Amino acid sequence: MTLGRLIKELRTAHSWSQSRLASELSKSAPGYAMTREYVSRWECDRVRPGSFWLRHLAAVLEVPLALLENELKRRTFFTDVAALAIAPIVASDLIEAGFAARLGRLGPAPDAWEEKLTSYGADYMSMGAADIQRSLAGELVVIQQQLEEPRLWAVAARLMTLYAKTFPGSDGSKALVWYRMAVEAADRSGDEESRVWVRGRAAIALGYEGASLPVANLLAKQAQEISKAPSLGLLNAVMGRAHVAAIGGDRGKALELAEEGRRIFDLVGSHQQTSDYAVPNWRMNVFRSLLFARLGDERKAQEAQESAFAELPDALPRFATHLEMHRGLMMARAGDGPGGIAYAQAALEKLPPEKHSLTLRMLMEEIKG
Repeated sequence: MTLGRLIKELRTAHSWSQSRLASELSKSAPGYAMTREYVSRWECDRVRPGSFWLRHLAAVLEVPLALLENELKRRTFFTDVAALAIAPIVASDLIEAGFAARLGRLGPAPDAWEEKLTSYGADYMSMGAADIQRSLAGELVVIQQQLEEPRLWAVAARLMTLYAKTFPGSDGSKALVWYRMAVEAADRSGDEESRVWVRGRAAIALGYEGASLPVANLLAKQAQEISKAPSLGLLNAVMGRAHVAAIGGDRGKALELAEEGRRIFDLVGSHQQTSDYAVPNWRMNVFRSLLFARLGDERKAQEAQESAFAELPDALPRFATHLEMHRGLMMARAGDGPGGIAYAQAALEKLPPEKHSLTLRMLMEEIKG
């Protein structure tokens, strides 16, 4: 994706015209006048904004500066995958794995990759971010050597989505770049279900975290445009948009989307209980618990929490911590800021540090206000 196209997508996510973006930039940089014509030239990639305007674009479009800067420096798709994967584990191990797969054709067969996906979906629910990040990095280096087959683009897209979730959503140089590459990989697969799921999963992750909300909204809308057929991807997209609306103060829209999500869930909710690729009843209620806490609806938040606790598997204590922290958020929103913070902090401290997730840390920051 070019920088111009990214600017256009982010502008569209705000429902702004080119003139409106120019006006917002002019207000952000007193003494400097921006015009619609110049914004158009950026979006058509006729001119690239310099560092001064990149900073102001990041501010008014509500995205990390690193996201815009990285688009300027972006290399080919394969090179980005290798470069971003090197950090978590020893580079020599990654290089060896990649060449072994390429030269010896030692990479798993498609069916074996599907089995790996199932395992990672379960592992994500209980492992710490650092542990799964290291493991996924090696898998991504291997699978990129096998992408002649469209089916494996879909596998790669789902692995990338999980990998993105091991970084904070507010870190545009990592999480958002990986979400965008996952979207590109899903599109190359030609598999509609994967295209919807990747966008929806990114949307609910960012919406739940309260991070990069214009991007979350954009990806959710793209998922809905690709297919309106009920699916877990569509469910994630709708609930992601509900959280974006709640954080943005649009209570009516948030409630409307929550109800739409409930209708979709009734059709496609999962029986499988412990996979990141599943949305069973307890997990749907985790989504709803935080949503209603953000909306200040104590009754509905408590109902969702009680329903989630009733079915939450004992093997997933991290999600019990999520629910307790939602209660802390409710206390803070009701006016007891210190009490809410203390309650949430106590819940977080009960969970072993190796079970902590980046999402929990971001939730703690939201409660602190």
